[in-house]
Amino acid sequence: MPEAQPNQRTLEGKVALVAGATRGAGRGIAVQLGARGATVYVSGRSTRGRRSEYDRPETIEETAELVTAAGGLGIAVVADHLVPAEVEALVRRIDAEQGRLHLLVNDIWGGERLFEWDSPVWEHDLDNGLRLLRLAVETHAITSHYALPLLLREPGGLVVEMTDGTAEYNGTRYRNSFFYDIAKSSVLRMAFALGHELGPRGATAVALTPGWLRSEMMLDAFGVTEATWRDALAKVPHFAISETPSYVGRAVASLAADPDVSRWNGESLSSGQLAGVYGFTDLDGSRPDAWRYMVEVQDPGHPADTTGYR
Repeated sequence: MPEAQPNQRTLEGKVALVAGATRGAGRGIAVQLGARGATVYVSGRSTRGRRSEYDRPETIEETAELVTAAGGLGIAVVADHLVPAEVEALVRRIDAEQGRLHLLVNDIWGGERLFEWDSPVWEHDLDNGLRLLRLAVETHAITSHYALPLLLREPGGLVVEMTDGTAEYNGTRYRNSFFYDIAKSSVLRMAFALGHELGPRGATAVALTPGWLRSEMMLDAFGVTEATWRDALAKVPHFAISETPSYVGRAVASLAADPDVSRWNGESLSSGQLAGVYGFTDLDGSRPDAWRYMVEVQDPGHPADTTGYR
């Protein structure tokens, strides 16, 4: 399937919910759906009036404005996806205002500051670890519980479970800590299970991972901006394979516009993999394939070299 350009309104008339759209991949996905003409409900806890525990400046109102500026309609809704009543109210609002839901993106996370790198379970802060699991797993289950009846009202719906790592990669590798590993592997399994439940009912579920994401938090951690991100390569050479949130956003938009999306039902996908199938690029025109790079270059300890990988 050839790449659809951002001004091609291939998703006009479609209604999406991006749960956890305040920043990072969620924001990138919401904006790229808007660029294709979709109506996008963006939910999260960080608003202009109150910050979440992240205590960061990004807000769901900003995300909604970016969606509208891109060519869609962005609608911000404050919701804590750990609170069933708030999620139920969010879905009821979508039903009341639109009467349908074509796409659910479960991108709720919130655990960056909760896990401890390479810390065994008996040394890891238990409260933080359990909080991470609630934020990463329970939120997705709650959101699917309330949103899927609306999504199934019309055939052809799509659920995208956002995670970190493909099933193939995570299946044989320890991912950072006991709690982080379980969280990301659980989301992969959610997509598999949802595929079995949704497929016979005319809908599709997939797991999707970006590569090394140049999120707002990652750029801040490296002391760079999107304009100067290559300055970080002096200290972290493999960051050369990184990608913008727009890249995985274009992956979701391509899936949502694919009339044959059911071919992916229950599968684990990556932004780099789908770029090769659908023909989209990152904002700079490249096609980073981070997970192949990880396996073939970074993990074996080879010098950083993205030739043939972007």
